[in-house]
Amino acid sequence: MSLFQYALKVREHAHAPYSSFKVGASIRTSSGEIYVGCNVENVAYPEGSCAEAGAISAMIAAGESVIEEICIVADSQFPVSPCGGCRQKIAEFSRPETIVHLANLKGESRQTTIGDLLPDAFSKSHLSRK
Repeated sequence: MSLFQYALKVREHAHAPYSSFKVGASIRTSSGEIYVGCNVENVAYPEGSCAEAGAISAMIAAGESVIEEICIVADSQFPVSPCGGCRQKIAEFSRPETIVHLANLKGESRQTTIGDLLPDAFSKSHLSRK
């Protein structure tokens, strides 16, 4: 299956009773493994989690830490893009040239990089005091 198909399939498991905006994400790591996540809403709105965060958590829980490619799918007019917080989360585990596939349910998609989505991302190099 393609990353799009994985994201599309996991999207159906999203828990989105408040917004009805289901999102699915799939990650391919440097080892070639695929990890998926879907958004999980909570009645206390800020306490929900994004699909990208779920996929990253699954990747980390499996002992991996490098995103080679990610795909995000939602039912939107245009291919859906990750929120700012998820852009930072993706950047934490990838390189600026890491491919990000953005897609909607109509099959429209666009490809970009995390570097283009989050230029000058905050990184561990900013924590260096030397």
